[in-house]
Amino acid sequence: MKITINFLILAAFVILLFSCEEETMRLATSDDNTPPAQPTQVSYTPLYGGARFHYTVPEDEDLLSVEARYTNKDGQSFSFAASYFVDSLDIYGFGDTIDYNVELYALDRAGNRSEPVIVTVKPLESAIARVTKSLNLKPAFGAFFIDWENELKQSINVYVDFSYTQNGEQKQFTSVFSSNLETDRRYVEDLNLGQDEPVNVEIRVSDIYGNISDPVDMGDITLLEDTQIDKSNWFLPLTNDSIGGIPQGFGSNSEGRLVLAVDGVIDEGTNLNYIHTGGRGRTGNSADGNMPWNIIIDLGDYYELSRIVTHQRHMDFCGDFCQGQYYRGENVGIYEIYIFDDTTQEWELVTQHKIEVPVGLSELEIVKQGKEGDMAYMFPDDPQYTKPTRWVRYRAVKGFGGNYTLDNGNCLSEITYYGKKSGS
Repeated sequence: MKITINFLILAAFVILLFSCEEETMRLATSDDNTPPAQPTQVSYTPLYGGARFHYTVPEDEDLLSVEARYTNKDGQSFSFAASYFVDSLDIYGFGDTIDYNVELYALDRAGNRSEPVIVTVKPLESAIARVTKSLNLKPAFGAFFIDWENELKQSINVYVDFSYTQNGEQKQFTSVFSSNLETDRRYVEDLNLGQDEPVNVEIRVSDIYGNISDPVDMGDITLLEDTQIDKSNWFLPLTNDSIGGIPQGFGSNSEGRLVLAVDGVIDEGTNLNYIHTGGRGRTGNSADGNMPWNIIIDLGDYYELSRIVTHQRHMDFCGDFCQGQYYRGENVGIYEIYIFDDTTQEWELVTQHKIEVPVGLSELEIVKQGKEGDMAYMFPDDPQYTKPTRWVRYRAVKGFGGNYTLDNGNCLSEITYYGKKSGS
C-alpha cells in the first residue's frame, strides 16, 4: 500500500510539473492575438486617495487579470492589477479630491488587452492629506519629535524643515523619514540649543505616487534642557542589601562586576566591561532566580531625572566589525525605572522601556548604534522631569531571547542618567 501511495504522489507531481511547463511554454509562444472582452457592470467606491472598482470579469478561458491605469497631472502613469479570481480592484495615489479618468481593462495570458472601460472617479481626501492632518510636534530634551497616523499604511516620506538662530547665525536643515507604519514617531536629536534659541518647524509629506503636500507650519518650539548626572558621587548598595524592600541585584559573575554598570566605560568587545548575573541576578542566590533583577543607585543628592541611556554588552573580540551580542545574547531587552518616594517610603514606577531590535541596518550600522547606546525618556509621550529623588532603581525585566519572553537577560554594560539637580 505504501508503494502505491508513493507512486500516485510521484505521478501527480510529474503531471503537475508537465502542466506547469506546458503552461509556461504556451505563455511564451502563444500566437493568440484575440483580446478578451471588457469587464462589465463596472462601479466604484471612493477610498482615501483611491478607489475600489467592482465588476464582472469576462468569460474567457485565457483571462489572466483585470488591470486599471491612470495618469496624474504630472504625466506619470500608474497601473494596478487583480487576479481574474476576484471581482474587485483597489487603486491608490490620487493627490486631490477631483475627477480622475481611469482605464479598466482585461488582460489575457498572451498579453492581449481588451478595449478599456473609461471610468471617472472622485476619491476621498488623499493619504498624505490625512497624514498631514495627524501631525503632532512636541519638544524634548535637546530634541523634538513628530507623531503621525497613516491608517492606510502607505509608503510615505516626511520632510521636516527646521531652522534656528545660534550665535547670531541662521541655520536651516531638513530631516527626511520614510515610513509605512500605521502610527509612527520620529526624533530630530542632538540639538544643543538654549531656552532663548527657539526652533521653527515646517513639515511636508509625500507618497510614492509623486504627490507632496504644501508645507505645514508647525510654529516655533523651545527645546527642554538637561545634563548628564555626574557619577562620581553615586553609591551602590551591596548585593542583596534592601532599599525600600527591594534587594540590590547580583552582577559579579565571571568577569562581570556590578560597579562596572556605572563606571563610565562601555564594553566594546575587547575590554570586558559589564555586569553579569550568572543566572542568579535577583540576590546572588540561585534559589531566588534571575529576572527581574535590580540595580539600585544612591545619586548622592536629589535630582529630577529626564532620560536614561543604556549600553549593552558587546562581548565579541571582532570589535567594530561584527554585531556580537548587541540586541541579542544575554543583554537586557525590557527594563523599568523606579524612583524612591521619601514621603511614602515606597518605590514609584516611572516608565517601562523596550529596546527595539534594529531592522534594515547593516551589521556595521548595528554596531554603531549599539555603541551609541539606547536612549529612553522617563516620560516618552510628554517629555518632562521626574519629581525629585535621591534613589533610582533600574529593574531588568526580560532579555531579548524568545521575542522578549525569556529571563536570560544576564548582562549590560553601562547605565547613564540625565536630568538636573533638584531646585536648579
